[in-house]
Amino acid sequence: MIEKLQNNEIEISKKIRLVFQASYKVEAKILNATDFPPLKRPLENYVKSSTDFFGYLKNEEIVGVIEIKQNNGSTHIRSLVVNPLFFRQGIANKLMKFVLDTFDSKLFVVETGLNNGPATKLYEKFGFIEVKQWDTNHGVRKIKFEKRTNN
Repeated sequence: MIEKLQNNEIEISKKIRLVFQASYKVEAKILNATDFPPLKRPLENYVKSSTDFFGYLKNEEIVGVIEIKQNNGSTHIRSLVVNPLFFRQGIANKLMKFVLDTFDSKLFVVETGLNNGPATKLYEKFGFIEVKQWDTNHGVRKIKFEKRTNN
């Protein structure tokens, strides 16, 4: 089940952050990153964020989260994370499908580390196309994908 998460409630943000931390530890290893800014994101940032968080719940536990920011007909997928204990269960697919089906946008945008094969495969599966690559100041090469729709 997918539901909007009330990130302004500190207990909910704590649960969101736990999933982010667990997932980003795996991504940092995949990217061979020693300095990985997503792992440094403080709890307060989740609580005060103006982005929307949607959670995939299993037995009332948040096991996956997609974070989005909408503006002017576009939807930016800021984060898509799954608790590693629940990898390979289709949760990321369901969260992506939910966002693409729910938000009426002409453009969807998402970024990830270039060497994050599972994420790249997921985005390409949903019709996202690579538009840019660049090096960050923390040593990770990133890739940006876009998906245009007829909405």
